[in-house]
Amino acid sequence: MLVVNLCVMSDADLQTVEAALDALLADHDPTAESYFEFRGHQFDAGLAWIQFEKGAGGLGMAPQLQQTINKRLRDAGAPPTDPAQFFMYLAGPTIVTHADDDVKQRFLRPMFTGEEKWCQLFSEPGAGSDFAGLGTKALKDGDEWIINGQKVWNTLAHIADWGMLVTRTDPNVRKHRGMTYFALDMKAEGVDVRPLRQITGEAEFNEVYMTDVRVPDAHRIGAEGEGWRAALTTLMNERTAIGGSGSGGGLLTGGGAIGKLIDVYKKSGVDSAVVRDEVTQLWIRAEVLRLTNMRAAQAARSGNPGPEGSVGKAMMAYVNQDIWEKAVDLQGMAGQLDYDYTFRRPETTDMIGDSAGYAFLRARANTIEGGTSEVMKNILGEQVLGLPGEPRVDKDVPWIDVPRG
Repeated sequence: MLVVNLCVMSDADLQTVEAALDALLADHDPTAESYFEFRGHQFDAGLAWIQFEKGAGGLGMAPQLQQTINKRLRDAGAPPTDPAQFFMYLAGPTIVTHADDDVKQRFLRPMFTGEEKWCQLFSEPGAGSDFAGLGTKALKDGDEWIINGQKVWNTLAHIADWGMLVTRTDPNVRKHRGMTYFALDMKAEGVDVRPLRQITGEAEFNEVYMTDVRVPDAHRIGAEGEGWRAALTTLMNERTAIGGSGSGGGLLTGGGAIGKLIDVYKKSGVDSAVVRDEVTQLWIRAEVLRLTNMRAAQAARSGNPGPEGSVGKAMMAYVNQDIWEKAVDLQGMAGQLDYDYTFRRPETTDMIGDSAGYAFLRARANTIEGGTSEVMKNILGEQVLGLPGEPRVDKDVPWIDVPRG
């Protein structure tokens, strides 16, 4: 488990981090070393995930200190984290919170350096929004598990080395129980990754079939039957990561969706009170979203966000879609040009791309990925506002007895 229980940042901790940064940069030049090499030294110095325990890439300090670390390294010329490593923000906290020491030692460092990339294997054709209804089977066979099933909407699974896999290991208990979480070798025999072509023409998403795939018990993350708890850690971090990745970043400085919209507005030549008001309102919404995400990050305890992270995710989806719709509108007929719909399998995630036309199409996924907006509203209503939950007739029924279509 994580060692940080309070999000308190002391002057002594700040001095410790600054000293560690001084030592790291004195011995290792991020502009001279390779990306992998420098990030390995960063991990060893405890400056990868500052809130994680020592030996796991951290120093057991408040997560807010990571902002100081990132700024110092950026100013020193260190490149930003490869977008293809997005899933380390989900897998890392899950492993450090639920896995044993051997699993942490095996996976955290190469995950952070980027030498091993990850994907997420949660949703299934018959269990999307109802994640606890998943049916991918894992049967124990000595020191291994035999996996059979199908996952869907798996972003970048085609380039991933490892997958965060949740399975059904006991069908005779309630559906939120009897689930077990594994690290799946995506190159293992029996793993078949197939592309799902999207409206943009690319296949960022995939479906993954597993046929008699053998996974060692040593790659189990958390206790047998405790997959739901581990998965919640992944999902909460996913929603916070997605919520902070889109429209609220960059603002007028040119980064993020709202910065791009401002650029489009300036170049459009449109100058009316109505359009100015519409763009301003979107700017305000993006700024509110940015500040909300900052507050959520500062309030996170032990580095893992709570259900409040669903606020940022839900609002990002709507704000991002509205921003890009306005950007396309401002361009008139030109907003329908200069985009290549040729089928391709991208090597990284990109919600913005090179044109407003691409971003407009890609944003359609925002209200689905990482949990639908309807699910986000349920979480906010029940877990944040304390409203009565929706009726769930199968809550206390063994998974095997739940009717399926």
